Amino acid sequence: KPITLGIHWSKIRNRAALPDVRLHDLRHSFASVAIRDNISLMVIGKLLGHALAETTTRYAHLSDEIVADAAERVSGSIARLIGVGQ
Repeated sequence: KPITLGIHWSKIRNRAALPDVRLHDLRHSFASVAIRDNISLMVIGKLLGHALAETTTRYAHLSDEIVADAAERVSGSIARLIGVGQ
């Protein structure tokens, strides 16, 4: 009988005291870290084997920190464009 990846993953989860973490969860984590590191959705999708960008967007979760940073950058750009703070 062949040994499956699931058996190994179960042992790893138990040793790490993470009984509810699925292998599939790691794909979401991978995509979210890649987004944080400014890797494009197209590249992330290719790495995950997705044919459609829409699929990748379901995997890549944006943290509050990423959203706040983006808001700061955009508001700073707008302020510079209209001459606020000069």
